[in-house]
Amino acid sequence: MLAMLAAIAFFAFMDAVLKLLVEHYPPLQVSALRGIASLPFVLLPALVTGRWHDLMPVRWGLHLVRGVLALLMMVGFVYAVRVLSLADAYAVFFVAPLLVAALSVPLLGERVGPRRWLAILAGLAAVIYIIRPTGVTATTLGLLAAFGAAVAYALGSVIVRVLTRTDTTSSMVLSFMLFLALFAGLLAWPDWVPLRRVDWGLLVALGLLGAIAQVLLTEAFRRAPAALVAPFEYTAILWAIAIDWVVWAVLPGSRVFVGGGIIVAAGLFLIWRENRTGSAK
Repeated sequence: MLAMLAAIAFFAFMDAVLKLLVEHYPPLQVSALRGIASLPFVLLPALVTGRWHDLMPVRWGLHLVRGVLALLMMVGFVYAVRVLSLADAYAVFFVAPLLVAALSVPLLGERVGPRRWLAILAGLAAVIYIIRPTGVTATTLGLLAAFGAAVAYALGSVIVRVLTRTDTTSSMVLSFMLFLALFAGLLAWPDWVPLRRVDWGLLVALGLLGAIAQVLLTEAFRRAPAALVAPFEYTAILWAIAIDWVVWAVLPGSRVFVGGGIIVAAGLFLIWRENRTGSAK
């Protein structure tokens, strides 16, 4: 549980770095930098242990599809934090676990019972309440981008559940970062903005924070059941509110508090239901 709490804190600070970078660089370029900055830290364990074979993907096609989804997810999320506060972006993005449960039915053949469907629908209704699509504004586009990122993340999570049957964790992390850096880099290249000297420290922090968070996250799921540690992921919203207040002097509005609360409650209900029954009833 402590490892999960620490992992979520590191991820929150990593997202704050993304928000700082996107103030000066296009979302595609920041997405590419996210992948590039993390690659050395992903390769370092293999260099130390000599277990290079763990990095080799088995199902290349699924890795490629996941790479495209990683691009869509990162660009959507980076754009969202560019025009929104971290807390606003998180409030919508946290619908992703609900979408994973919904997508597991047609894509993995799993069963979701009526109680869980009600929780999923409540979360989706809360997203509509937060976005309030009454017109085309920067805020509305940012909230839609956060939702699109959540959809891409959910689809990628379903693919991960398939890949774990044949591929190592190291290969999945490496392919995620490699394809993200490659695809986003190619698309960003025509409008690439030269990096400012003052931002090199942020790039190192971006890679280091992401690497530490990933290690802690893996250790959390290794040492405790997923149903026990997964709820702590929602502590990210507390970090987001605190970072927004300290760094940007903003707080989320009542609509985000209410809608985000419903989404978090629905996600916690899914986890509780799975832990209590061990089924999808």
